[in-house]
Amino acid sequence: MDAQSRGRADDIDPADQWVLNPNTGEYEMRLPPSAPQSGVPGPRKPPASDTDPSALGSTQPLGRSEAPGRRRSEAPGRAVPPPRRRRGAQAPAPEEPLPGRRGRRPAKKAAKGKKALLWTGGVMAFVLVAGAGAAYFYIEHLNSNIASVSDDGASTGGFEKDKAINILLIGTDKRTGAGNEKYGDAGSVGHADTTILLHVSKDRSNATALSIPRDLIVDIPDCPTTQADGTQKVIPGTPKTRFNTSLGQDDRTPSCTMRTVTELTGVKPDNFMVADFNAVKTLTSAVGGVEVCLGKDIDDPDSHLKLSKGNHTIEGEQALAFVRTRHSVGFGGDLSRIGLQQQFLSALMRKLKDNDTLTSPSKMLDLAEAGTKALTVDSQLSSIGKLKDLGLELGKLNTKNLTFATTPVIDNPAEKVPTTVVLNESSAPQVFDMIKNDVSFTAVKEKKKKEAAAVAARLKGSKSAASEVRVRIMNGGAVAGSAQETLSWLQVEEGVTKSENAGNAPAELAKTTLEYAPDQADQARRLADIMGLPGSAMKPGKSVENAQGVPAMTLTLGKDFKGAGSSQTTPAKAPADVDKSTADKVECAE
Repeated sequence: MDAQSRGRADDIDPADQWVLNPNTGEYEMRLPPSAPQSGVPGPRKPPASDTDPSALGSTQPLGRSEAPGRRRSEAPGRAVPPPRRRRGAQAPAPEEPLPGRRGRRPAKKAAKGKKALLWTGGVMAFVLVAGAGAAYFYIEHLNSNIASVSDDGASTGGFEKDKAINILLIGTDKRTGAGNEKYGDAGSVGHADTTILLHVSKDRSNATALSIPRDLIVDIPDCPTTQADGTQKVIPGTPKTRFNTSLGQDDRTPSCTMRTVTELTGVKPDNFMVADFNAVKTLTSAVGGVEVCLGKDIDDPDSHLKLSKGNHTIEGEQALAFVRTRHSVGFGGDLSRIGLQQQFLSALMRKLKDNDTLTSPSKMLDLAEAGTKALTVDSQLSSIGKLKDLGLELGKLNTKNLTFATTPVIDNPAEKVPTTVVLNESSAPQVFDMIKNDVSFTAVKEKKKKEAAAVAARLKGSKSAASEVRVRIMNGGAVAGSAQETLSWLQVEEGVTKSENAGNAPAELAKTTLEYAPDQADQARRLADIMGLPGSAMKPGKSVENAQGVPAMTLTLGKDFKGAGSSQTTPAKAPADVDKSTADKVECAE
């Protein structure tokens, strides 16, 4: 009896016999105790490559190594001779598993939270599969499903494992696919209908999914773009226009949306992922539907959603109608729909975490198939191997520390009847600063809190007079002229007369720092107070001699320097007026 027929007598699907081992994080074939064990080994592993299944871990289930003395089964058309042994020699010891084929091994402690999450309809389906360790199925087939386009130099060059991650997730309104022509403009070129900037912290303890309204008025910059035929074209920018036209309009590609986000937020994304309407339909069906909550009856003729108040499990066309509904919820605009979409994504992730999806290979395969077909990625992220690496990083996150937030906006004051929005300048910059500086929107680990408290303690204590502060100012990546501008401001406006311009730093720094000797701590605290420096900018170290030969501190203006007179401290929490929610909580749409 071969591996495919085992269990058939009891009407057991072999796919259901693959079970996720919580101790190893890998799938194993689990058979009833009475089932006979076949001596047929798994297929030979091909040479390693970026898309080779061996890159994702062993594909061999436990208990599949060849039994001692048992002859291997012959593959069709290929004779496999038994191993020879000398006459009179003892029977050989049990064979060690061949490379790439693992026998039983000691259980290891499972990594906390090692479950990759489904971040948005379509774009992260394969990430889920790869993070769970089941991506060795149909690797080449899945690779062929993935479409990619050039990032045109708009990204950082791709995410890195030891840094914070910023992924731009885009859902287009292009009506491709069966049944999708009934949703809105059937001739849409594919605008950026739904856009989320996903920021994952450097230590992977928290993440923020920041929605950017499609009707937000922005300046779209000039965009060097690789066209479909491979030619290069610079698409002229457009000032004061809707954000959603950063994609599709005038042949703009996702790289132009990426440049627009960088211009808007100051955050340069590492990668982008784009999904179409089919993603929501196919993925929700693959997991058996997701549960959503409505605080009232909804009958929306535009989105074709008709549901009563209460909890409902939705999938396919109904799920797509749900995420496209706006006229029947909230104020009936795009901002209301964003809240509905965030609720849907939270519900989808809870479903993936709480039900048997991660332990069902058949569902995982359905997710992989649906996700890769609905997915377009940038050229830095165009293989299963690279998506697998990203999935393993994202899989470290706990959903309770994933915050959904919306870019703070207000109605456009230039319109008598507002149809667009503009940034809320009183709170949007704080939100962008928190993402740029890797500040969590949720309370995270106690250890991190203690570390933050220790850093903040550097600001506590006595402060010397401003006239006693001796400091050399260097430009380490700030705008040209910043050192001289800061010197003038400190001397004229703040009374720090014992300061001097020391020119350019030997190397650029990402963040502004103030280095000082232990006996200069009171001077450092005064200068930090004047400049609004955070405790993290304070670097206990050593002093240097200034032009007069007297010990002085060193202030290096980094790339994050905001200008003389501007506070350098990043907000510790999001502004009170920012709409936000976490993925682990159920919310009902009103």
